[in-house]
Amino acid sequence: MRGRWAQGLEPRYFTWVITGRLAVSERPGGFARNHRKVRRQEELLWLAGHGITHVLSLLDSPHNLHAYEEAGLAYEHVPLGRHDELPERLRDVYTTLATWLDNPSERVLMHHEEFGDRLLGVVAGFLLYSGLVYEGPHAIVVLEKLTGRQLGSVGREIVAVTVNEGLFRSPRPAKAASKSAAKPETAATAKKAASGRAKKAKA
Repeated sequence: MRGRWAQGLEPRYFTWVITGRLAVSERPGGFARNHRKVRRQEELLWLAGHGITHVLSLLDSPHNLHAYEEAGLAYEHVPLGRHDELPERLRDVYTTLATWLDNPSERVLMHHEEFGDRLLGVVAGFLLYSGLVYEGPHAIVVLEKLTGRQLGSVGREIVAVTVNEGLFRSPRPAKAASKSAAKPETAATAKKAASGRAKKAKA
């Protein structure tokens, strides 16, 4: 037991979006009234021990930031803010993630307060931004397969803002081309890790 605690505790709902590169979870230490300082310390220890190099917090408050400093984890804080602020804030989130992930040595954790619609909507939006998928419905399907959760109206609205505001890192392919294009390797790998459809993907 002592050895297990020395390695820390995996954050709740920790899920790889891009295997070995980008992960998401609930806020380390738990959300709101469930937050525990000791648990947070154990989870940050686990993250550092598993090579996480950056933490991106989407919280509206600066909670946890001092703890990341104490744990020696680099971080960025980009609050999602109000609905009318989403286009600007999402652009900041996506560009921050993309810049970090351009470095192959980076392993990133992104979190919100809960493992819920706002966080998962941002994940689906980033899949679109980065070109791992090309259409909103496909991004939602991949997200739901990754997490085993259905994306609700708040998350779908984030996907819609991403599409409507053209928040893409590179130009979208022609519609016909996008339908015939092969599924991106990274997204397919993530889907295999989260579902039992690996055989179908290889067929």
